[in-house]
Amino acid sequence: MPRSKARLLELEADKGERLAACDLADIAAADPFLCLRLLREAESHRAQRLGHETTSPLGTVMQLGTDAVHKLMLECPETDESNIGLAECEARAHLASRLALRWGAARADISPDEVAMAALLSEIGELLLWSFAAELPLAALAALHSGRSPRSLQAQVDTCGFRFKDLTLKCALIWHLPSLLTQLIRGIDNNRANLSRLCVDTARHISSGPDDPALPADIAAAKEIIPGASLEWLAEQLPGLDEEHVAAIALKAADLLDPTHH
Repeated sequence: MPRSKARLLELEADKGERLAACDLADIAAADPFLCLRLLREAESHRAQRLGHETTSPLGTVMQLGTDAVHKLMLECPETDESNIGLAECEARAHLASRLALRWGAARADISPDEVAMAALLSEIGELLLWSFAAELPLAALAALHSGRSPRSLQAQVDTCGFRFKDLTLKCALIWHLPSLLTQLIRGIDNNRANLSRLCVDTARHISSGPDDPALPADIAAAKEIIPGASLEWLAEQLPGLDEEHVAAIALKAADLLDPTHH
């Protein structure tokens, strides 16, 4: 995304020196295209050296070295931010990764960085379509908004013949992305994978507004993965909600988990 290059130059101007690995990783963690680029680069290096799989933004920067990352960020072609569909999809992916960091921190057995990276990359199939074949996601949106298809996944299958997430998984296979990340993106095998998928779904729902009817079910599902967290705390981690919305969503989530709790 153009903002990543701008951020790099701005921070370096402020500091008067090249950025450290953790600063570069922070920029990458907020940009699915950049994160994917670095990951693919790191994996090709790892294949030559037989190192460990790279499963976090910081890991990719460490694998490549700060000089190589700096050079790649300055030389990369940029995406078109004026593409509204792409910008909205990218914002959802970024939101899903931030949510994974917040929710994942409440469970000691979950590595939030890895779950966040999987959540960030989960929409890469749709992002590629917006970049290179925008007529496909546009057709899916039209089917959804006209009511011909009841849900976004159904709209994708009805108009394009495949789920956009399946394109993400196909790309992950072709690009030899780390098997752990692919498993987390698939989102069905264990608590961490379930959390990654849930963050992606919740980001989609919160993007349509705080009154989205699916949000209480998302919070109830999060509670089952993170039993130590309260429903209120889980709802508070969603961006852009006031206290009233948080309370209403938590109450409905409690009803879903135990209809007799009143």
